[in-house]
Amino acid sequence: MFQTFDSPSSPDQGPPRLARLREQMAAQGLDACIVPRADRYHGEYVAPHDDRLAWLTGFTGSAGFCVVTGDKAAVFVDGRYRVQVKAQVAADFTPVAWPETTHIDWLGRELPRGGVVGFDPWLHAMDEISRLERGLPGLTLRPVDHPVDRIWTDQPAPPAEPVFAHPLAFAGEPHEAKRRRLGAGLAERGEAAALITLSDSIAWLFNIRGGDIPRNPVPHGYAVLKADGSAVLVTDPAKCADLGDHLGPDVAVRPDADLAAVLSETGGPLRIDPQTAPMALAMMLDEAGIETRHGPDPCRLPKACKNEGELAGMRDAHMRDAVAMCRFLAWFQAADRTTLTEIDLVTRLEGFRRDTNMLREISFDTIAGAGPNGALPHYRVTTETNRALGEGDLIVLDSGGQYPDGTTDITRTLVVGEAGAEERRAFTLVLKGMIAISRLRFPRGVAGAHLDSLARYPLWLAGMDFDHGTGHGVGAYLCVHEGPQRLARSGEVPLQPGMILSNEPGYYREGAFGIRIENLIVCQVADPLPGGDARDMLSFETLTWVPMDRNLIDPDLLTAEERDWVDTYHATCRDKIGPLLPEDCGAWFAAATEKL
Repeated sequence: MFQTFDSPSSPDQGPPRLARLREQMAAQGLDACIVPRADRYHGEYVAPHDDRLAWLTGFTGSAGFCVVTGDKAAVFVDGRYRVQVKAQVAADFTPVAWPETTHIDWLGRELPRGGVVGFDPWLHAMDEISRLERGLPGLTLRPVDHPVDRIWTDQPAPPAEPVFAHPLAFAGEPHEAKRRRLGAGLAERGEAAALITLSDSIAWLFNIRGGDIPRNPVPHGYAVLKADGSAVLVTDPAKCADLGDHLGPDVAVRPDADLAAVLSETGGPLRIDPQTAPMALAMMLDEAGIETRHGPDPCRLPKACKNEGELAGMRDAHMRDAVAMCRFLAWFQAADRTTLTEIDLVTRLEGFRRDTNMLREISFDTIAGAGPNGALPHYRVTTETNRALGEGDLIVLDSGGQYPDGTTDITRTLVVGEAGAEERRAFTLVLKGMIAISRLRFPRGVAGAHLDSLARYPLWLAGMDFDHGTGHGVGAYLCVHEGPQRLARSGEVPLQPGMILSNEPGYYREGAFGIRIENLIVCQVADPLPGGDARDMLSFETLTWVPMDRNLIDPDLLTAEERDWVDTYHATCRDKIGPLLPEDCGAWFAAATEKL
């Protein structure tokens, strides 16, 4: 099993650890200390070595941070985690609703003028520190080695997993061509080089993959891409032993200890992305006297716009994953479901994915929340929380796989027995929003923020909503969460052909049930319509082909166009996936894909 079911933290460990942290803060002359969920590379996910937030507080969500003072400890979380955090932290920690309340507001109230706030410059991006400096003019921000590292006596070692080549057939473009293309873009802007810090950008640029982050096939390191297309990769050379001549003569591999030397040897102007680069690097560059220019990571947008090789691999991966999902759903329907638990669902689904003989990893810990556990959008089942399925339970099942040709992410909401009328109504309202995104046509220049409300409109009319974005970007055998594209209020990047996103509206009623429906979609050039303007329009191609539970759909709440969409979707599932399924799935699959 890739997934385990141990509890990664315990609330009772928080208070003594908090007391020791305060002792360290006092020894360093700090009135406050920021504990982020971050590492030196500033991706979304961290290795166990860097999970300081969970170690200190017990909170295990994928986003959040803690601010500790001499008498208070605030854990800032967004709407996805406000129920979860209450169950995971001790009374010594106070959950704070973020971004409604920011740490700038909170620190401004809690500390007297002249107070000292400690931060580890490796764990905070340049822009974040700039915002703190502007927002807290009466306080002193002091860069320090993180105090948590001084008290975490059994801190896991930093990851050092092997780096391996990503085949050209799946990458779709040689890394030499990527480097020359991006280097030419730097030259056009008068920049000598770019400093790249994000692990998925480095993996994409050099057509390599790694295992330094669980569930995400990326290697840790930094890179300097020069305007002539040559590059320096700063990482442990021992990790690259299996690459052979993959990187070629124009890419030098230097150890981490050489980072300062590599930077000092790089001529300016050097581009650095203030949104993602750690403040420590800006301090090193300033000390070396290197001219810098602020600009976006040059890899992020090209990486997001998948080429034909990447799209072909993603389509193949989703077909394979759909077979595994359908085998699971057929098993689920035939099982005595009231004898099953959430862990049973997770283990059985991973087994069907393993049966493909192509599964490299799961793309994230499977979310299998039954009944009230389904109301936690990022619920992770443990042996302590494992719930037996009960009659009438809704189950939010959100899962995905990492295959050598692609990354998958799919959510289906299931029901044990018969669903109540309120649950069917809520499910159908969520489905209407998901269909609205799937059917969209929109002009170029439109960003995810412009589209997000369309997925919420049916829920809003009923006085309902959900506290997460409608969709995130997805990598091609890379991170399951990928920027810069998003279907969310914060999604300001215009959507472009080749961008892959999730389409996953939901609804969550605390203490009762949760609902989420998710397909992956890829942005594409829309075919012209008869009688339409000669306007450049975009639309979405669906990648995910797995039936939705028809027992949860109230057809009377759907328009004729929406019913047609569901019927067409299920007919396409039947045509694409039906021939690939074993015989024992036939009866279930035929019923699951019938017309409404």
